[in-house]
Amino acid sequence: MNVAAASKIHAIPHDLPLDSGQALVGAQIAYETYGELAEDKSNAILICHALTGDQFVASDHPITGKPGWWERMVGPGKQIDTDRYYVICANVIGSCMGSTGPASVNSGGEPYAMGFPVITIRDMVRGLVALLDGLGIEQLHAVVGGSMGGMQALSLAANWPERAARVLVIASTARHSAQNIAFHEVGRQAIMADPAWSGGDYYAGEASPDNGLAVARMAAHITYLSEEGLTEKFGRRLQDRDSKSFGFDADFQVESYLRYQGSGFTQRFDANSYLYITRAMDYFDLAEEHGGKLANAFEGTSARFCLISFDTDWLYPTSESRHIVHALNAAGAKVSFVELSAPNGHDSFLLPHDQLDRVVGGFIE
Repeated sequence: MNVAAASKIHAIPHDLPLDSGQALVGAQIAYETYGELAEDKSNAILICHALTGDQFVASDHPITGKPGWWERMVGPGKQIDTDRYYVICANVIGSCMGSTGPASVNSGGEPYAMGFPVITIRDMVRGLVALLDGLGIEQLHAVVGGSMGGMQALSLAANWPERAARVLVIASTARHSAQNIAFHEVGRQAIMADPAWSGGDYYAGEASPDNGLAVARMAAHITYLSEEGLTEKFGRRLQDRDSKSFGFDADFQVESYLRYQGSGFTQRFDANSYLYITRAMDYFDLAEEHGGKLANAFEGTSARFCLISFDTDWLYPTSESRHIVHALNAAGAKVSFVELSAPNGHDSFLLPHDQLDRVVGGFIE
């Protein structure tokens, strides 16, 4: 059963400066909260979501009706215990679940579309910091994030070091590799090649670039899995047939699975948001932001860090986490690190895993 959540909108009372030199005027952040904020506001935990995630971390999604994306981890008596902690999860700017993004209406009364400014991970965190300011929370008990959420947690620790006492980063990286950028570009090109994309101005039309977005999701989803996991789950088994069709229907179970993932994704996500968020991830390079040396990003930090990687994650492999750990060591930070064994690749942080649960629960304490 899902925990009770409070859905809210925070209107940022000032222009939100962006790394591009532009600013968002009248930006808003959609967020959910779980649990009660202590009188001294010392028990707040911020959970940062991944690329296609949202604020519905432990409550049913309003469009799909599915349980929250980390419901198994967040709730009464769980690893992130809402009986003890005030848990906040916000939709990042640039996304499409209530926070200001390309589908939002601009000052001229029209959707931003491709007029929305290009954003960065640090810009997303600026929005989250504005939310914390609005809630009167000066320091978080912890900031927690996996994948793109881990990038946000690292950015918060580097650029607003006083705002979190603990930083938990799962299956993430301090910068996007050429391979990561390449996969994202395939997805973006699939969207922009869809005739219904119409240069991004599809909001008033009858069609959306769902075909392109579905292909983008299919390509990305492959990177979230592992060869071992795919082989175990699907192998070369056929889908609903005894022999090959000698055509281009989904002969194999894995083909059917990817098509299902793609079509389901288009029901809840905006294609332009996918373009903007993937671009923000590609631009992420924490060392570059701090003079070219990653250790500089964490100089003087008093926060405690915990990094977790998975041995089958080839999107953000363990070497990426080790790179961050070495930088934290060089900066004199307090850091612990563990590589966990799991068959499910990058998505392992979202799936049941007893060791992960123990590490998260122990660090949050």
